[in-house]
Amino acid sequence: MKILMINKFLYPNGGSETYIFKLGDYLKQQGHEVQYFGMEHEGRCVGNVVDAYTTDMNFHGGSKLSKLMYPLKTIYSSEARRKIRLVLDAFEPDVCHINNFNYQLTPSIILEIQKWRKEGHDCQIVFTAHDYQLICPNHMCNNPNSGENCEKCLSGHFLNCTKGKCIHGSTAKSFVGTMEATFWKWKGVYQYIDTMICCSQFMKTKMDSNPLFATKTVAMHNFVDKVEWKDTSKKDYILYFGRFSKEKGIHTLLKVCKELPEIQFVFAGTGPLENEISQISNIKNVGFQTGKSLEKLIREARFTIYPSEWYENCPFSVMESQMYGTPVLGANIGGIPELINVGKTGELFESGNCTELKIKIESLYRNKELTQQYSSNCKEIAFDDIDTYVKKLMDIYKGSNKEGRKVYAKEQ
Repeated sequence: MKILMINKFLYPNGGSETYIFKLGDYLKQQGHEVQYFGMEHEGRCVGNVVDAYTTDMNFHGGSKLSKLMYPLKTIYSSEARRKIRLVLDAFEPDVCHINNFNYQLTPSIILEIQKWRKEGHDCQIVFTAHDYQLICPNHMCNNPNSGENCEKCLSGHFLNCTKGKCIHGSTAKSFVGTMEATFWKWKGVYQYIDTMICCSQFMKTKMDSNPLFATKTVAMHNFVDKVEWKDTSKKDYILYFGRFSKEKGIHTLLKVCKELPEIQFVFAGTGPLENEISQISNIKNVGFQTGKSLEKLIREARFTIYPSEWYENCPFSVMESQMYGTPVLGANIGGIPELINVGKTGELFESGNCTELKIKIESLYRNKELTQQYSSNCKEIAFDDIDTYVKKLMDIYKGSNKEGRKVYAKEQ
């Protein structure tokens, strides 16, 4: 099978890139042909047979003329249509697997793939939703100005993005986001996507608020690498690892840390709230960690905390902690509850509730027998590895959602 992976960034930049690179490598090992389409960049590490990519769009630099043109280019890209057509004609994929594309590639690419299909090419269009980009112009369902989770645009009334200045706190940028979402809703471009993979059941419920999407969505948690089980001696600290930012619930966690001076916390990561963290005596900030050093921190922690206050989808940190045998105290929000077996591998607390978080931390920290049992239970945890994930994915690639598309088309 020939698979064209489509993503705006073709270099290591975040979760969606990790996903497409690991998935692409595995598919190649299974005998499939995989090529990539996205933006050109000095760090690009994958490509396609005709070396066709869109021009790198740097929103923080460039000439005055290019900056003036960016609002139009983020809505519609004739270059992206032209370049992806070169790849389609040369590679002739059986599947176009789209990931993050808004603003840099734009949904223009979907129009071109559909045009190519109309010319007689049998090709599935599959989309993995790494965030809420199809239903929320700022992709987070969260107003960064107020910090509040927001679902005002889920009904398709995207002017709320402008009213709330939801993109970087800017009326102008938010208006462009409103225009982009409204234009493509009017064009009906997303009807051409055959299957939308949501990385949590929670995300699926939000996507399904659009009747068109509801006929196309499937919930599949992201895959994780297999991890060797080790019986590790626990140390007396509680670990948070991730980004130090407001939406991650760091402000709430810091308040609780101050009220529990007898408990040692370790923070691993970086972010805008780093200075506030450094001012609390019972927090040891070890900075951004990866690989074996991060693994050691996770394995030796009594438990980890994931205090997020926005609609997390499928946070890898929650899965990774349990895979390494460390229970999780997670916020009851978004896709987090789907990943914790409450009362067996961890517990939940009300997101943003300082009082409940403090009670839960104290209770777990003082009950070593319970946390050790939770740790032992993690041995039975069963998240999909890439082999299991790809078996499910191949059914989608082969068009298992065709009946759903026919039903929707008939209703229209």
